[in-house]
Amino acid sequence: MRKHILLAALILFISGTGLVILDETGHTGTSAPGSVPSHSGQAAEQVDENGGPEADERQPTVSVIRVEGSIGPTVSNYITRALDLANERGDEMLIMELDTPGGLLNVTQDIVRMFLGSDLPIAVYVSPQGANAGSAGTFITLAAHVAAMAPATSIGAASPVTMGGGQADTVMQKKIFNYAESFIESVAERRDRNVEWAKSAVRDGASITSTEAVEINVVDFLAADLDDLLEQMHGHVVNDHKLVTRGADVNRIPQNLAELFFGFIMRPEILLILTLVSIYGILGEISNPGAIVPGVAGVIALILLLFGVAAMPINIAGFLLIGFAIILFVMEAFTPTYGLLLGGGAIAFFLGALMLFQDLPQDMQLSLGWIIPATIITVLFFALVVYYGLRAQFGESKSGVETMVGKTTTAMEKIDEEHGRVMLMGEIWNARSEQPVKKGEKVEIVAVSGLTLQVRPLNEQKKS
Repeated sequence: MRKHILLAALILFISGTGLVILDETGHTGTSAPGSVPSHSGQAAEQVDENGGPEADERQPTVSVIRVEGSIGPTVSNYITRALDLANERGDEMLIMELDTPGGLLNVTQDIVRMFLGSDLPIAVYVSPQGANAGSAGTFITLAAHVAAMAPATSIGAASPVTMGGGQADTVMQKKIFNYAESFIESVAERRDRNVEWAKSAVRDGASITSTEAVEINVVDFLAADLDDLLEQMHGHVVNDHKLVTRGADVNRIPQNLAELFFGFIMRPEILLILTLVSIYGILGEISNPGAIVPGVAGVIALILLLFGVAAMPINIAGFLLIGFAIILFVMEAFTPTYGLLLGGGAIAFFLGALMLFQDLPQDMQLSLGWIIPATIITVLFFALVVYYGLRAQFGESKSGVETMVGKTTTAMEKIDEEHGRVMLMGEIWNARSEQPVKKGEKVEIVAVSGLTLQVRPLNEQKKS
């Protein structure tokens, strides 16, 4: 009896305040006082899946971003920042609400590579009703881990002509089509989506509705709103991970100030305005030194323009034509061509502005409603402001008595080679003339010698 008591005391001492438990398999284990022993690891896992205490420790969260309009460089930066934030927060996934007519092919490639290489699940939700995932949006939607569409939305028309704009020769166009087709095929295969339709979206410009997209396995779900999407995604397996999105907290990530600003200045019409402001400002400062404001505005506009040009595929020929137009405008100020150079500059400027953004997608190109007014304003600017300003700055300078040469006045008395006087600009001057001038006769000043003016009668000028 004593041996049993000592043995029990020894066991209690070794295990502290724990209790020794013998499970059904004959193994021993310890448990804190008041705890219920777990009979199997599988049972514990089942408790978690059913929303037990461990599952309720952390409320699932998702991050949501909104992408509207053309796909450009700022969109790629926005997605990258949002993906980093979602990873830092430990979100269940990142959801992109998408509505785009298309965008730049090189930016689309960067976004697709980002999606395919992401460990964090990414969902693309084409919404709201009436939205479109056209062109570049088709590639992005297919590349997502989860793809969904709202009712009355569409997807497709991913031809590279729509995505890249411009005109290419037959061989180059064929190469672009072949690349785009193989690219979208690899994306569809990676996400186990309808490969044949994906290829037809590039090859034939095929476009389908959201209902058709779900039926033929282009997208995964048809969701009425974001809550419906979260409900349908719950339990969906992505990268061997079962999504927990039911009732998840939504963290919306808006675009920051820098993304909004640079997205704004990269619009073609804004780039055209920056081009005009840089031209007007710099030449306005040259023609009116010391004005400061035109020069500062012109330099800032030029820097922003160069930033936009570096990020966007601007047509170089169009840029050169605009530069040539400026040269012709400036030459008009010093060459008596009676508007010939001005007209040539107007044509060069119009064609340059027309070509400047032709390599962009159709929805990002400039309309005539922007190009024609810009051309007219530029011609008027150079014809009036710059013409007189540049001539005043770089023309022959005249000051003091030199300004009297060429002026006309009336003889106050008889003027000959020795005597005579005239009134000019409120002052009485001695005057001499090789031809006799009668009192009251009109004369022209031809030279200034000290305080004496050399004049000649106007009738003599007409005879000569």
